[in-house]
Amino acid sequence: MTIVRLDSGPRMSQAVVAGGLVFTAGQVAEGPTVAAQTEAALAQIDALLARAGTSKANLVSATIWLVDMADFAEMNAVWDGWVIPGATPARATVGAPLAAPIFKVEIAVVAALD
Repeated sequence: MTIVRLDSGPRMSQAVVAGGLVFTAGQVAEGPTVAAQTEAALAQIDALLARAGTSKANLVSATIWLVDMADFAEMNAVWDGWVIPGATPARATVGAPLAAPIFKVEIAVVAALD
């Protein structure tokens, strides 16, 4: 099996393509609100998926981490505008502290290749 790593560093890769799937690392972004951070993280995911040869139309699963579950509705408002109706992935959203206090949301996805 061929494995392709995108933006590979000493600790992790931003995405890995293997077995007909694309796995992204958790994407975070700075921003003044959960909505702004969600928009930016999803834009990063769009870019990674495009580089890997696929798109959000082929999402299989998503995991979302929120520092504060009170931000669930704000994050979902952005998410709902981003996903393609009828092509939504299996998804889990959990409350958890993130790597740095500036980050309020982190998103990782798995998508099938085109």
